[in-house]
Amino acid sequence: QVQLVESGGGLVQAGGSLRLSCAASGRTFSRYAIGWFRQGPKKEREFVASITASGGSTSYASSVKGRFTISRDNAQNKAFLQMNSLNAEDTAVYYCAAGLIPRTLPTEYPYWGQGTQVTVSS
Repeated sequence: QVQLVESGGGLVQAGGSLRLSCAASGRTFSRYAIGWFRQGPKKEREFVASITASGGSTSYASSVKGRFTISRDNAQNKAFLQMNSLNAEDTAVYYCAAGLIPRTLPTEYPYWGQGTQVTVSS
């Protein structure tokens, strides 16, 4: 089992950047793929990015590809989401999740953090 805590959210102007962190407890972090998801106002939770357990492979939603970068540091039990060129449509609560396989469906991830709010002002 793994517990996840996100941080790094906040208010940023359009065109700005934020770096989200996902800190994991437990000794098994390096066994899990990590996914980042987001849920905007009155929207369903959607896939943003994922990374394999080793960090060797990543995947992105088309809406963030080229602007966001997912990474991880297994020695620190952390994952990250670097977000650049933010726009108002990126406003959402961002969640990190852990699962055995990096999927795009939220239901494939059994472990979730509490989320961190990202607000982009236009």
